[in-house]
Amino acid sequence: MENRSTKYIWIILIILFVIVWAKKDDISLLLNSRPGTESLEFAKKDGGHGSRQENAPLQIVKQESIPKAKIIPVSSVQAAVQENKTIVVSSDEVINVNVFEKVHAAVVNIATTTLSYNFWMQVIPQQGQGTGFLIDKRGYILTNNHVVENAREITVTLSNGIKLPATLVGRDATSDLAVIKISGDNINEVVDLGDSSDLQVGQKALAIGNPFGLGQTLTTGIISALNRSIITEDNTQIDDVIQTDAPINPGNSGGPLLNSNGEVIGINTSIFTTSGGYQGIGFAIPINSAKEIAAQLITTGKVARPWLGITSISVNELSGYLNLGINDGLLIVQVYQGSPADKAGLKGGDRTVIIGRYRLPIGGDIITAIDSNTMSEPNDIDRVLSRKKIGEKVNVKIFRDGRLMEAPVTLLEKPSN
Repeated sequence: MENRSTKYIWIILIILFVIVWAKKDDISLLLNSRPGTESLEFAKKDGGHGSRQENAPLQIVKQESIPKAKIIPVSSVQAAVQENKTIVVSSDEVINVNVFEKVHAAVVNIATTTLSYNFWMQVIPQQGQGTGFLIDKRGYILTNNHVVENAREITVTLSNGIKLPATLVGRDATSDLAVIKISGDNINEVVDLGDSSDLQVGQKALAIGNPFGLGQTLTTGIISALNRSIITEDNTQIDDVIQTDAPINPGNSGGPLLNSNGEVIGINTSIFTTSGGYQGIGFAIPINSAKEIAAQLITTGKVARPWLGITSISVNELSGYLNLGINDGLLIVQVYQGSPADKAGLKGGDRTVIIGRYRLPIGGDIITAIDSNTMSEPNDIDRVLSRKKIGEKVNVKIFRDGRLMEAPVTLLEKPSN
């Protein structure tokens, strides 16, 4: 009996030893008091630079190696408000902070509800996210067409968290731009619209948006290229767009691309990607074009564009089949009755040839240039006319019956159909 009791005592002692060993750190903390904050070197108020007077102002200095750095206001540096330490701020950081502070209150989140059908033809609501920015204190917001296209319900969230219903003012699929409107009662800030005509490659570019629904996100980069052409998801070509490496992700669409002064120079619209994610190539619609389109959408609800009134095909595509007497240009296949081209006397095809499986009207005029712009592809016409106004005259150079000729054409508004 005594041997059994001794055995139990040893088992209990071993268990207690194991428990004490496992909890040695906790026991040490109980026996020894925790150090005070003032004894921690990294947490000292003076940052290792000596004592300071109570409520001494924050000191911010610029790097000597970077000229023209500005001073960030103390109130904007939240982490150091109560500390007397020197913060080195580069001029680039100053620009980032100042631009965000100037613009972010005018950038909004746009949530949309659209309706689609499932396999059983049941109506299913779907949610979408995008960005927009206030351009007028009456509540007008500029964004992308694809953000609000087919939306049954549009909700705008302001930078202060207030949610407001929005109505569609007008949209334009050709430019991928749209204007929506909210009540102007809660509008305190609008963006400054800049000038996109004098942009240069290498210039700083900043984007504010709501990528993946994460509101008020700032990304930075440069203008990587100008005068790019992109094809949208609905197969519409947009010309003269800005290319940037400022990160643009899903949810950024419709947000502002800004210069170092905090002025909007473009509207972020799409990215080039092979993976579905950001790969350093984003595109923005120039603000000069957007201003004209937004004005028309607000005042008329649509965008009036000039047209020539023809269908055409590139001569290069036919060079292996037909000898048209010229190596470059656009063969006019059809001239629409009553169109500017028709009134100017341009001619379409008057006979038909079979090329492969297709019938092609030939014998029409070949357009070689409009004003000083040479024509090689049908999109070249749209690119030139996008810079023209209704009622403006253009000089169309054509090749007819082996001779080069010129025909003045007065542009008219393109019919809606």
